Amino acid sequence: MRIRYNAPVTLTFALLCCAVMVAGKITNGATTQTFFTAYPGLSGSPLHYIQFFTYILGHGSIAHLSANLSLLLLIGPINEEKFGSGLLLEMILVTALLTAILNALFFNTGLLGASGIVFMLILLSSCSNIRSGEVPLTLILVAFLYLGNEIYSSMGDDNVSQFAHLTGGVIGAFYGLLRGGRGKNPKARTTKY
Repeated sequence: MRIRYNAPVTLTFALLCCAVMVAGKITNGATTQTFFTAYPGLSGSPLHYIQFFTYILGHGSIAHLSANLSLLLLIGPINEEKFGSGLLLEMILVTALLTAILNALFFNTGLLGASGIVFMLILLSSCSNIRSGEVPLTLILVAFLYLGNEIYSSMGDDNVSQFAHLTGGVIGAFYGLLRGGRGKNPKARTTKY
């Protein structure tokens, strides 16, 4: 039996997150703060705009990284198989960029971590059995539970960007509803029961 690199985007993303964590530990957080945190506002520095994508690789602690990777590695491969590696990479990049831009424009806090990407994947996976003209009840329930919890949690002061979670969830639902019936394997979704 051999080991297969079955979900290249998901696995590469997870490995990059781990490498950034190791680099952060070696440099006592300097690399994470410099290259892998998206800071608020807009500036003329090219690095500032690169950070609009790279912040999803940085994490504040091993616990933060482990929580995100647990879900990422659980639901990432399922979504990658359904939607394809190219489209999943697009979704990750769009989620990262839109979240960073909106955060830079409307909030005065930095962004760090892949939580928005994880929430995008959660809502995206809820659209896995979408059919033309139908909205899966699982999507409604997951949206209600996860997004409702984030809205409720946003009322407290916990140093967590619920905004990033909400943005990721909305983008995941959007992509799922838009592309849910047109993934990599259309025969799997057109079977009548």
